Amino acid sequence: MAEKKNNTKNILSWVLIIVLAILVLTPTTRTAIQRGLMKIGLFNPSVPKQTAGEPSATPMVMTETATLSDESGKRIQTHELQGKVVFINFWATWCGPCRAEMPSIQKLYDKYKDNDKVVFMLVEIEHNAEGAKAFMEKEKLNMPIYYPESEIPSTWLSGSIPSTVVLNKQGALAFDHKGMADYSTKEFEDFIVSLINQ
Repeated sequence: MAEKKNNTKNILSWVLIIVLAILVLTPTTRTAIQRGLMKIGLFNPSVPKQTAGEPSATPMVMTETATLSDESGKRIQTHELQGKVVFINFWATWCGPCRAEMPSIQKLYDKYKDNDKVVFMLVEIEHNAEGAKAFMEKEKLNMPIYYPESEIPSTWLSGSIPSTVVLNKQGALAFDHKGMADYSTKEFEDFIVSLINQ
């Protein structure tokens, strides 16, 4: 009788392990888990501490420029955006952490999309225009998608995605984060406001 209970426990344990493995390995479920972890604050970006109008305590590196094209094919060089705060996120449609952080970027974008002092550039690094558009439609996201038309400076993208940089109004690197993050936090919004007010 005890042997039968042990066999039943073993079978249930294996079934549970298999179900959990399937959940973790399924991209949609993994993305949902990552979004949940972001909501509880495990992936908040570390922003430089500063107050509005005060210079950043973080040394700013004058950045190189990159040429990007929008969905219509119009090219823009990032140095042409001086005078604006530029939020640039590098991502790909197959990247689970990239997909997980998109709703938080959408919330931030919604707050500043009508502010002419802020530009959002979501750079799909693989030029997968069809996949990027399908992803945005499926997730009900309406942020502007860009594609690289030149080499991306290594100070912005060092090989891992998601990767996010924010350039201040002088075109200098004010923020750099590798990996998934929640950009809809009050702390990050305050950081964007401080850059706008500089």
